[in-house]
Amino acid sequence: MQRTFSDVLADQPSDATTTDDRDDPTASDDHHPESGVGQTPEFAQPRQELEPDPRQPGLLKRIAVYGVLPGLVMTLAVGAGVLKWRAETQSADQTVATESVRVATEATTAILSYGPDTVERDLGAARSRLTGGFLDACTSLTHDVVIPGAKEKKITATARVPAAASVTAGRDHAVVLVFVDQTTTVGADPPTDTSSCVRVTLDKRGDHWLISAFDPI
Repeated sequence: MQRTFSDVLADQPSDATTTDDRDDPTASDDHHPESGVGQTPEFAQPRQELEPDPRQPGLLKRIAVYGVLPGLVMTLAVGAGVLKWRAETQSADQTVATESVRVATEATTAILSYGPDTVERDLGAARSRLTGGFLDACTSLTHDVVIPGAKEKKITATARVPAAASVTAGRDHAVVLVFVDQTTTVGADPPTDTSSCVRVTLDKRGDHWLISAFDPI
């Protein structure tokens, strides 16, 4: 009996490996995605330790030199400038306070001291220490009341300032609290003593401190 080509194929073993199977790379167990054979698991990969960058210390040093240090120097410079300004301001204020207290003391003594025979000269010199509206008021009072009364009644007045203190002291304006002891003698009568406190306001005119207000407290 003649065998057909179909019969020959039917006689081939069913478990034989075909050429296509051999040529198909997916047929091998080594490449089966679920076999796990021949593959290195992801968790089994060795970890690489991070090595320090040898440039890091130099970088930090440059940041400190070019970033932090200039800012620190600037801060110190500004702080020193502020402290110097404060010291100079305090020194200037102290100078003004000392000068204004001295002028207020001398002017108060001059305004409140005179004798019957020298009253015009005494009070005329005192007016040179005054300014503004107070100068006008004092001049009027002196000519109209003080000079005639001192001459007529033989009045002698002597003032003394036991204490004075600066209240405010600015570049062109100052206020001084002045304590005054005044002794007054009228004719042959016994002298009388009075004590008072005066708020003296001074304004600077050019290089001189002058009294612009004289207010008893």
